[in-house]
Amino acid sequence: MQDAETISALIADIYDAALEPEQWPRVLGLICDFVGGHGSTLFAHDSARPHATLFFNYRNDPKYLQLYAEKYIHMNPLMPAVTFHEVGRVFTVGDLVSDAELKATRFYSEFQQPQGIIDAMFVNLEKSGTSHMTMSLIASEQTGVFDAQKRQRLALLVPHVRRAVLIGHIIAGHDAEKAALASALSRVASAVFLVDAVGRIAFANERAVQMTEDGKMLRSEQGILAAVAPDANQVLREAFAAARNGDAAVGGDAVAISLTASTSERWLAHVLPLTSGVRRQAGAAHSAVAAVFVRKAGLDSRSPLEALAKIYKLTATEVRVLQGVVEIGGTRQIAEALGVAETTAKTHLQSLYAKIGVNRQVDLVKLVAEYASPFGPPPDA
Repeated sequence: MQDAETISALIADIYDAALEPEQWPRVLGLICDFVGGHGSTLFAHDSARPHATLFFNYRNDPKYLQLYAEKYIHMNPLMPAVTFHEVGRVFTVGDLVSDAELKATRFYSEFQQPQGIIDAMFVNLEKSGTSHMTMSLIASEQTGVFDAQKRQRLALLVPHVRRAVLIGHIIAGHDAEKAALASALSRVASAVFLVDAVGRIAFANERAVQMTEDGKMLRSEQGILAAVAPDANQVLREAFAAARNGDAAVGGDAVAISLTASTSERWLAHVLPLTSGVRRQAGAAHSAVAAVFVRKAGLDSRSPLEALAKIYKLTATEVRVLQGVVEIGGTRQIAEALGVAETTAKTHLQSLYAKIGVNRQVDLVKLVAEYASPFGPPPDA
């Protein structure tokens, strides 16, 4: 019973952070306490440049975070393999590289070990072909490694963190001085509705009105918000009814409600309960129990490295060596850039040759180029 109450309160805090971003460090700390971790970050990572952007941090040493951005990002043995994991799936370091591989790197001896980090757990919240926004948790000797129970605890929170992050992105920057949600909604470029438990529209910004008048995906039926697609409409009805009972009642399935069946153009609706925390005031002002944010979703293209990694079952280290072959060239230079011994780089290069069925670096480069070309083989060839 106590655990259920803890989860419910934590979910409410997560959604409050969607509207008050300065709450994220505190919320990350609460997530660490609930899951059993030492520290946590929300960050974005682009493996194409490479470049990392830290959004929020709880208990990670700022000095080392700066060092990572300036130096160790290039040596991280987990990149770009972290990008390949599907959105919403919880995974740990052990799912990417073996303990022996990790400890043979400069990244471990110079960055991870001095901080006392013994394990890390991740979940991608958003991703594209070469970049991802991720929540990470680190473990220390005091907290212990991330076992199956800790993974399960984080997985319970992931749908709510994802929804909070997505909604936070939608409204971010539209009104930096807003005192409450309602004062910003009319300025948001995305369609925003405030609805009661049966879907009755209490507020709609200009973009939302245009969308219901257009009637292609959403319409107003005697003042009640409805989706044109029957399946989507049923999910909306259930989400509105559940929102009346608060955050915990809105399940993970409502993270992204697809409003269109088309694979070339996809629109999503996100439902945010307005029944607790700082959201209560915005909802009460309009007799609403939920906010609905509607946006177009870009279909992320898979990177050639991700496609090849899945087709040939490459390990995270093999992917890094393959990326090094394309971007750097010589084996010695690749080893230096990745922070591993030259013999280790050669071993992984030979493994690449065996798995892919070639025996020259130039053939590896040609293969990556083919998968990067719009005229090359499809990702799942």
